[in-house]
Amino acid sequence: MSPVLAGALQLLALIVALGLAYRPLGDHMARVYSPDPSAGRGTGRHLRVEKWIYRAIGANPDTEMRWTAYLRGVLAFSAVSVLFLYLLQRVQGGLPGSLGFSSIDPDQAFNTAASFVSNTNWQSYYGEQSMGPVVQTGGLAVQNFLSAAVGMAVAVALVRGFARSRTGELGNFWADLVRGTVRILLPISVIGAVVLVACGAIQNFAGIHEVGQFLGGPQQWNGGAVASQEAIKELGTNGGGYFNANSAHPFENPNGISNLFEIFLILLIPFAMTRTFGRMVGSVKQGYAILATMVVIWLGFTALMMWTEFHHGAPAFDIAGGALEGKETRFGVGGSSIWAVATTLTSTGAVNSFLSSFTGFGGGIALLGMQLGEIAPGGVGSGLYGILIMAVIAVFLAGLMVGRTPEYLGKKIGTREIKFAACYILVTPALVLCFTAVAMALPTPVHSLTNSGPHGFSEILYAYTSAGNNNGSAFAGLNADTQWFNTSLGIVMLLGRFVPMVFVLALAGSLAEQRPIPSTAGTLRTDKPLFTGVLAGTILIVTGLTYFPALALGPLAEGLAS
Repeated sequence: MSPVLAGALQLLALIVALGLAYRPLGDHMARVYSPDPSAGRGTGRHLRVEKWIYRAIGANPDTEMRWTAYLRGVLAFSAVSVLFLYLLQRVQGGLPGSLGFSSIDPDQAFNTAASFVSNTNWQSYYGEQSMGPVVQTGGLAVQNFLSAAVGMAVAVALVRGFARSRTGELGNFWADLVRGTVRILLPISVIGAVVLVACGAIQNFAGIHEVGQFLGGPQQWNGGAVASQEAIKELGTNGGGYFNANSAHPFENPNGISNLFEIFLILLIPFAMTRTFGRMVGSVKQGYAILATMVVIWLGFTALMMWTEFHHGAPAFDIAGGALEGKETRFGVGGSSIWAVATTLTSTGAVNSFLSSFTGFGGGIALLGMQLGEIAPGGVGSGLYGILIMAVIAVFLAGLMVGRTPEYLGKKIGTREIKFAACYILVTPALVLCFTAVAMALPTPVHSLTNSGPHGFSEILYAYTSAGNNNGSAFAGLNADTQWFNTSLGIVMLLGRFVPMVFVLALAGSLAEQRPIPSTAGTLRTDKPLFTGVLAGTILIVTGLTYFPALALGPLAEGLAS
């Protein structure tokens, strides 16, 4: 079988699997986040374990929150999470089960805490050489669940803003957080971990084993609860690996079957949340329109990535059947290309190959995928609220073209709403471009580069793009374990995660207060293919205008020169 055909068949199998899971999972999530009609206006019946959690944290899950109270819950919970994870790393050396590893340095502990709480999972350390099971499992894996649940909760709050009227109430953050974790993330992760163990991923609490000699010295391997962390790492679009090689390591991703299954986990919830959105706003066709936009962009990027990696034109690539540098032969060019697009169009950032070794255009595709805002399909929760913000921008632009007051899902998009949406789409590019410019201008950061010219610039641009969009992947030629990069990237990750959430929840509160507007003959139908095209065009144009000059200096220049 040719490598191209093998890649195409993997993509087809992935599409079929996602299609089979789309409706049942989307409907299940809608039931989880929608109130039980028999329970009145509250958040519905609570499971016993959920009641225990509410009592432990002192939260009343039946109290409705306005957007300001919801935001306070998000920020307070995340701040406590950052502090806890930071302190856990700082005292690792005195904890049992640390495998003899010392405590993490302050700048790296801050970077890692900010990274995992913001759902970025940027790693400037070697996991198997720096952190024991207590930090890996009790700290990092826990945040893989919680940071994903926070993103889902904010997305659901925005959907409620569209669905509700004449009220400022958006639900209860604590109920959404706990339900998302207990009823969605945890059950699927358990199943995913069992499947990965069956595929050959390890799951134990073994220590360090010496397994022989390598290059004149002892070769040591770590054990660990890898399969369980791998499952939520992909399902929650987190991406932080137990080992430095991430999902290229055979203990995390043993073979082609596990590779395809992990890609499935990455895309599962982001795609299915469009069904949840349609159910909650009372029109599944609206969810299909958002889904169609995501699928068009995802398939387009996947086709481009496979084309540039399979048919670059260089003689060595032609002989090898594609650009195999930096790729695992057990996955091939096809499996690596599908993964690279899935991980950069979502907020996952996990890698099964090394993006810095991709062709110039291939690395540019991965970079552009993040710069779209990771909305096709995006991270769990963040992908949905990101594309809904772009939908607001799209109907606003369409309204300007026809001279009508823009409206979306029966809600008027006025001055206040468009300001919130505009601020949302400006925050991340401002962080990425400003910090990239500063890093290139200062003398110290550029010393971390192992490449010069366009590829060197791409390494720094990629790092801040990854941090600002909460992705976590990297061009491996950059040494990011310095005080400058640990601190600046940590700041960018936190601002890139939580400042946009402020505008999302403010927009949700503004929409929830409105009276519904009845549709007329002149209302733009947002459940039709025309709107899907308008939305996709808006996403690509906004991104192109924002990032094209920076892309021209990096991956485009490199690709044209090669």
